[in-house]
Amino acid sequence: MARPFRFSARVPDFTTSSQWKDDLARIEDSGYSTISVPDHFMGPAGYEPFTYMAAIAVANDRLRIVSLVAGNDYRHPVVLHKSAANIDLFSGGRLELGIGAGWMLADYEAAGIAYDAPGIRVSRFEESVRVIKGLFAPGPFSFEGKHYRITNLDGLPEPVQKPHPPILIGGGGKRLLSFAAREADIIGVNTTIKDGVLTPSQRAGFNADLTDTRVGWVNDAMRACGRSLDDVELQAIVYHCVVTSSQSETDAALGRLSALYELPPAELNESPAVLVGTVDACVDRLRERRDRWGINYVTINDVAEGAPIVSKLAGA
Repeated sequence: MARPFRFSARVPDFTTSSQWKDDLARIEDSGYSTISVPDHFMGPAGYEPFTYMAAIAVANDRLRIVSLVAGNDYRHPVVLHKSAANIDLFSGGRLELGIGAGWMLADYEAAGIAYDAPGIRVSRFEESVRVIKGLFAPGPFSFEGKHYRITNLDGLPEPVQKPHPPILIGGGGKRLLSFAAREADIIGVNTTIKDGVLTPSQRAGFNADLTDTRVGWVNDAMRACGRSLDDVELQAIVYHCVVTSSQSETDAALGRLSALYELPPAELNESPAVLVGTVDACVDRLRERRDRWGINYVTINDVAEGAPIVSKLAGA
């Protein structure tokens, strides 16, 4: 049986405290269950995700909060665990801990952080996940790895969610998705980003055939370790959502986005990264994607645009 849909909304910009709280309430009323907070030094807002999530935990007592995703190289795993454990405690168990190996070259260059080869960053990230999970377990934890060494450290405070807040790991490559299949509670299906820059040709990697391949890697890795898709949620980001009122508007919107993704409109319409059409057509499209790939957890960046879709599908 398919998991019910749930939706996360990209973090609203902060203007004033009262307006921001109103924005959170409006997002919740639309049917979104979760606020997703990115982690970049570069960008239009630059919010620090754990500070922002702590603020949401105080301002709203129902919305869940997810880091999407915390860059591993920006924090030592002991520090990341400590932040996550505190937020889960003070939010009453509403945190989802999204973590990744780090990818955006501009972040690394601006902050003076060494941008190591992908294999090194992923290896460091894999160790970090094991450290974080170890610190969430009861009792003192020790670890000796290539990148981290932890000695007899008790991971306090204890989280509300047991054994730990749900861990979200995403990626587009076989190694990361296979690791996520073994270790994550939520698996984010993304594209492969090379050289630290998301180009149109890499956006083309969001196509349906490659998504088939990626979900296949997840299934294979889960079978190999004795897990199944029933044990996890699959998540995807809708980077562009356009609600239309006619087929001609839909065709025009897909045409505009086609160059950005280097995909023909018909192929783009099948991509999990794009949702274009009337409300009913978008609802049908998300159901088709859940049937095909098992994706039930959808993050929508165009929050207001996606609201009428979310109100029809949340929990269904």
